[in-house]
Amino acid sequence: MKTLDLGCLSLPVLGQGGWYMGDDPALESSEGSALRLGLEKGLSLIDTAEMYGSGRSESLIGRALEGIPRESYLLCSKVYPHNAGHAQIFKSCEASLRRLKTEFLDLYLLHWRGSVPLEETIECMEELVLRDRIRRWGVSNLDLGDMRELLSLPGGERCAVNQILYHLGSRGAEYDLLPYLRQNHIAAMAYCPLAQAGSLRRGLVLNPAVGAVAKRHETTPFAVLLAFVLRQDWLVAIPKAGRIEHVLANAQAAELVLDEADLTLLDGAFPPPTRRQPLDIV
Repeated sequence: MKTLDLGCLSLPVLGQGGWYMGDDPALESSEGSALRLGLEKGLSLIDTAEMYGSGRSESLIGRALEGIPRESYLLCSKVYPHNAGHAQIFKSCEASLRRLKTEFLDLYLLHWRGSVPLEETIECMEELVLRDRIRRWGVSNLDLGDMRELLSLPGGERCAVNQILYHLGSRGAEYDLLPYLRQNHIAAMAYCPLAQAGSLRRGLVLNPAVGAVAKRHETTPFAVLLAFVLRQDWLVAIPKAGRIEHVLANAQAAELVLDEADLTLLDGAFPPPTRRQPLDIV
């Protein structure tokens, strides 16, 4: 699996998302099996958040990874904006660590921007690094203006990741945000790289251009969608993979390389942005 070097942290370009995992107790066994298989396939980055199922996602992941050497995987979790200040962040982080059954997080992200000043959140994140509770920190759902402000603050340059919504049907970040992140050696982490389930995903999967590219490569439309996202430099994708067949498909898609003819077809169906657009958020 190709990796992205963030200094003291090396991330696989393809990880596993934990959104909605743990919501249905009947699925715990299959979701746990999928997570463990993902590790075997090189998808060693697992993303979750205190918000996901009010901690149920973290708890499921913690149980699923029991007995597996800690150096075999990387954990990323996210803190609610209202918990991202001195009053609550240390308690929130400790609660996430307990649920995940780990002594530290590899990445800890501000889930989205709230009322707590960014400068205060940076101070807290740096304190968590000093306490060895997290290795690196980052943000999520911050647009270009927010990132510029963040990097202007003391310690802001140590932001490692910005987790954003990005897929073939949501390309606004390509115009200015993704280039800015690359310029500042900040990884973009694409959530919902296959789009959310529903009409939008169906529109992508059933699109004739996506189908034509899939046919050329003798693969599936889902593999094309994931390969499209992974073509970007300084980007990590974290599709949800709660089923074994999805994990296997995602791992195979990581090997697919789209050529200029493929990208021309996809650009014709889903044109790249020609002006700044607000960041899409789910």
